[in-house]
Amino acid sequence: MTVLIDSWVWVEYFKGSEYGKYAKKYIEGNEKAIISTINIAEVYRWILRFYDERIAEEKKNVMEERCFLIPVDTEIAVIAAKIKHNEKMGLGDALIYATAKKENAVLLTGDSDFEGKEGVILIGGDKSKVA
Repeated sequence: MTVLIDSWVWVEYFKGSEYGKYAKKYIEGNEKAIISTINIAEVYRWILRFYDERIAEEKKNVMEERCFLIPVDTEIAVIAAKIKHNEKMGLGDALIYATAKKENAVLLTGDSDFEGKEGVILIGGDKSKVA
């Protein structure tokens, strides 16, 4: 199974939260893990809010070492535009969801904006399931 590790998951993983501990089996496991360049931007920005650039670089390197990095290309951009239009989703989320769709990956997230979406593992409370 291919899993796209969403920004929400990386933040929880780096914080060492209970949700992050749940996600550890995907991040450190045997699954084929991918991330979007959008995930790098979101997580890097979050780290800069609380730490510094050195820590942000360290965490970015962890993400890149564990996952295959999928850049946003024209196909992903068009899929994302359709998702944003039809689902009324934010552009960042639409780009990440489009990346998962294009790569035939399950999206691992805790972001409630993805609740009920096809091909999503939603972490949180008793919601940790694939839709």
